Amino acid sequence: MPRKSLPAEAAEAQAGRASRMEIVGQLTGGVVHDFNNILTVISGTIDILAEAVADRPDLVAITTLISEAAARGASLTSNLLAFSCGQPSRVSDVDVAALLADAARLLRPTLGEQIAISSKPVVGVQLVLADPSRLMAAILNLAILARDAMPCGGNLGFEAGRADLEISAEDFVLIAVSASGHDGIAEYPEPVFADLGVVEDIVRQSGGHLEVRSDAGRGTSVNIYLPRATAAAQSPDEADSERGDEAVLIVEDDALLREYVAGQIQSLGYRVLAAGNAREAMTWIDDGESIDLLFTDVMIPGPVSGRQLAIAAVDRRPLLKVLYTSGYADSVLVQQGRLEAGVLLLAKPYRKIELARMIRAALAA
Repeated sequence: MPRKSLPAEAAEAQAGRASRMEIVGQLTGGVVHDFNNILTVISGTIDILAEAVADRPDLVAITTLISEAAARGASLTSNLLAFSCGQPSRVSDVDVAALLADAARLLRPTLGEQIAISSKPVVGVQLVLADPSRLMAAILNLAILARDAMPCGGNLGFEAGRADLEISAEDFVLIAVSASGHDGIAEYPEPVFADLGVVEDIVRQSGGHLEVRSDAGRGTSVNIYLPRATAAAQSPDEADSERGDEAVLIVEDDALLREYVAGQIQSLGYRVLAAGNAREAMTWIDDGESIDLLFTDVMIPGPVSGRQLAIAAVDRRPLLKVLYTSGYADSVLVQQGRLEAGVLLLAKPYRKIELARMIRAALAA
């Protein structure tokens, strides 16, 4: 049998890697979906606890620590979803130091012992306005490319700080990912630059730009410049202004999450009905009970999905409003035919303020 040409071998290997990555992505997406249910409960109940112990500074410190840990967990699951099945663009203020710390934490067990990871301290809180999941994807992509540029091992460096550029009157933040090989060589192979196009697209979507700097014998650095943002404080107490007295039917198969969500919605003044699947939900719908909003997970057990349930419910009650929730990205749900484009979706994990706002938006739609 004649030997395959090098391009054919490379194409076949790439197809094999893509197939394996698709399987890994599906498995990861399922695990993350379940973990997001847990994080939703943790994030929300810690807000309730924090309010209850507001006069105890020692306990407030503990609730703050738990809240920050839950937020870190939510960030990590969001990053995993970005790789497993893609995430919709959600622009927000991103703490660069925290992002790089998460990146290093994810990369250490992946890059191997030959690659050392170093990071220079970020002076002050440097915030950029970007999609955190896509920015993380860009950072991790660059790190993997840097590893490939150092076959004999070396150092992967992260650096961030304020960068005032002449190209704009705005202040920019620099995020640098550098590769410095043990053998003195850390130049990215020519094919790698095609992959940099994906990273550059992510950066441009945030109003930034990318540059590559190589120094013979010292390595290569890929620099990301993003516009600096300012953080706006947000308090869970803001949910109090997003109250109502309508009737909400919750459909969630996870009993722990269902109980938590029912309590949160009830605390906002709404009358709450709950179901664990489509059959139970349709019993409420056909019962003649007054219901203003159907709040359902997209993926519920049984032959009837959340979307099919909503269609059947609205068919019986044309004035009924619908709000979906899921641990998966809406773009993926639309692609898989589980959801229509443009519907209201509250992504898990979420906190009380986000839940309150989305319920009001759905009722007003």
